[in-house]
Amino acid sequence: MVAVLRRATVPAVVLVVAVLGSVGLSAASPPVAADPAVAITTTIDGTAVADSTPAHPVTLRPDQDANIDIAVTNDGGSPVTLRAVRLTGVVTGLTFFSYQTSVNLDVAPGESTHLRYSLDLNGLDGQATGLIPARISVTDADHHVVGSQSFVSDVRGSLVSVYGLFGLAMLGITFLAIAGVLWAVATHRMPRNRWRRGVRFLTVGFGLGLVMVFTLSALRIWVPSPGRWAVTVIGFAAVFFVIGYLTPTPSSDEDEELDESEFLADEPVAMAAATAAPPAAPPPPPAAPNPPNPPVGSGGDAAP
Repeated sequence: MVAVLRRATVPAVVLVVAVLGSVGLSAASPPVAADPAVAITTTIDGTAVADSTPAHPVTLRPDQDANIDIAVTNDGGSPVTLRAVRLTGVVTGLTFFSYQTSVNLDVAPGESTHLRYSLDLNGLDGQATGLIPARISVTDADHHVVGSQSFVSDVRGSLVSVYGLFGLAMLGITFLAIAGVLWAVATHRMPRNRWRRGVRFLTVGFGLGLVMVFTLSALRIWVPSPGRWAVTVIGFAAVFFVIGYLTPTPSSDEDEELDESEFLADEPVAMAAATAAPPAAPPPPPAAPNPPNPPVGSGGDAAP
């Protein structure tokens, strides 16, 4: 359990990188024509997408076909051939639903025409639910977007969808990140460096911001438009970074207690080693003094 809590910020960091990377990847597709000259005006089930708001969104129901009417006007000087119509829903740079319909419509310069068809939304309930920023776009023969319209969609899907499960997964990861930070604070194991403590709290703020975005969207309270969700997530992350930066520096009492316990644990070992050592050998006895030499006579003989 401790190991899980200590590593709780790892999936949060991975989530941060994945979401930020997905924004850049989604920006590269599909390609947009250098000078789009086609204007479109779309209605879905009789509702003009240009008039959609969070209070009056365009409703998309998985159990009903969407009747789409696109008025196309070619304002350029050359004919345009439309090959496909795309309907997509994107949140935080991630595409949660996408439908493409093949068409073959030639529009002469200065001409206006209508493109009408029914779109089968079967499977939408397993992809998303709630208020989703959506876009309908038309592409030419080179798969370049030549015209598009953004609108607010109300997807009547299921909570057990990719969108709902993604939000629940972020909720679980954020909960682990919060538990890990609280455990580190309670046990005085937060980094002593203020910037590192700020980053630990930043991941919690980032996760809470994303949970807020997906929860309010699924509950149909607000629309996570690009500007709104980015400000929300960055705001939460900044606030929690400041909180982590300003938290008191952990004391070193635990380190001192650890050193003392190690010393006490080593002392019996040292005493046992001293007791088991053999006694030192006694010093050798002092050497006996040498006897004096007998006197020698003047003639070389000893006296009688």
